[in-house]
Amino acid sequence: MSVTAETLMQRFTLDSLWFDATLAALLHGVNSTLFAAVHRDGPALRRLAGLIGFVVLTVALSALAGRGWALGFLATSTAFVFYFHAVWLPNHGVNGWTGEPRDRFLSLTRRKNRA
Repeated sequence: MSVTAETLMQRFTLDSLWFDATLAALLHGVNSTLFAAVHRDGPALRRLAGLIGFVVLTVALSALAGRGWALGFLATSTAFVFYFHAVWLPNHGVNGWTGEPRDRFLSLTRRKNRA
């Protein structure tokens, strides 16, 4: 079965659900990388489930409500992450890049007993 150039171009257009999934995974990966020092606790399976859930929700929004809703969700969630780390955490005495002091961060996020 040969794949023509036209078929390939149809698969790799910016107007597809694959593009939305890729964009969601990329944004999740960037946020996870930038703030990995803060969110170092928790099992890997939970972090993987978070990635999968984020991508599935974005694609579902794009397919069911439209691309505008999916892009709005991505923009809002990314803005929330940056607000949380750049404004909210420092206002509560925690470094947004490192999550130090760790006890304070865990008590603020109510994860002290789970960590």
